[in-house]
Amino acid sequence: MEPVLDADFYQLEELLDGDGRRLLLRVRDFMEKSVAPVINHYWTREEFPHELVPGLARLGIAGLACEGNECPGGSSLLDGMIAMELARVDSSIATFMGVHGGLAMGSIYLCGSQEQKRRWLPAMARMEKIGAFALTEPEVGSGAAGGLGTTAQRDGDVWVLNGQKKWIGNATFADHVVVWARDVDGGQVKGFVVHQGAEGFAPAKMKDKIALRVVQNALITLANVRVPEEDRLQQAESFRDTARVLRLTRAGVAWMATGCARGAYEHALAYARERYQFGKPIASFQLVQDLLVKMISNVTASACMCLRLAQLQQEGKAKDHHSAMAKAFCTVRMRETVGYARELLGGNGILLDYQVGRFVADAEAIYSYEGTREMNTLIVGRAITGESAFV
Repeated sequence: MEPVLDADFYQLEELLDGDGRRLLLRVRDFMEKSVAPVINHYWTREEFPHELVPGLARLGIAGLACEGNECPGGSSLLDGMIAMELARVDSSIATFMGVHGGLAMGSIYLCGSQEQKRRWLPAMARMEKIGAFALTEPEVGSGAAGGLGTTAQRDGDVWVLNGQKKWIGNATFADHVVVWARDVDGGQVKGFVVHQGAEGFAPAKMKDKIALRVVQNALITLANVRVPEEDRLQQAESFRDTARVLRLTRAGVAWMATGCARGAYEHALAYARERYQFGKPIASFQLVQDLLVKMISNVTASACMCLRLAQLQQEGKAKDHHSAMAKAFCTVRMRETVGYARELLGGNGILLDYQVGRFVADAEAIYSYEGTREMNTLIVGRAITGESAFV
């Protein structure tokens, strides 16, 4: 009997059209040939492989969920499967693209004026300009909706920003950073595009992370940063507009979590087929097969949930609670799956040479960002009970 090596166990890729499948295969080829051989080097050193950006740009996947202004445009399913494919090889590259093409470009696409879209999106789609998204603060994570400390004070045709942002991916080198701040006068959250090098804008690289070490997260200090009114996102008038962006990208994180789990499973399966003990491959042992089946079941269940979410997005029916459920469920299943993979590899599971250890570590970041399991659970709980359990 021929072994089943394809982790797409329910053949979901067949739901893409021909162009979509070809793009997915180009992404797979790039990730396996250009990223996989070098990523451990950068992961160990906490460095970002800037030389890979031109290759990523040529794939034409930045801002896949956006239409017009030279953005590629694409179905929600294709967008999600590309995110899964990136994370299948490396979650840091997937996160980099999610921040740039999802959070930053998505903010401009959903909350910018037509003029702002024309001004910024084409170069970002070509990845000539890189974006970042600054919402989280040192003392404000899950409570961002009502507790942002970063302020925006209008002074004529200029806004003055003060405060700090933390965990901001890409911010050490991004050209455009979307900063969310609370209007001192109206009390509402507004979005501003701050450009690298702006006076008073100081991003400091966060070091010694145990997860997503390739992603360049920053602690940003904003000291009287002056932003012209023309760089305020014109369609962002409250946190409800910020939430529109998060609804889009939270679904992407569910796909990333599925990709991270899939990558760990594929490495564990390859190891099980090659590793011999007691004169036979450990893939022939019942307990090892049990672990592998648990892993691929988690990957398949997560992918199927993401598929249905993508269909709801495409039909304009997706709500916050749909994305929240997928993010919570898929990240829990991811954490479980990478743990099974590490278990299967035994001691070798903690060596970078065997890849799985990197997936185990990176899963911890995906598990927490874009809303913790607890917060996403409460969003779903509110939807099914009609009662808000938030503080």
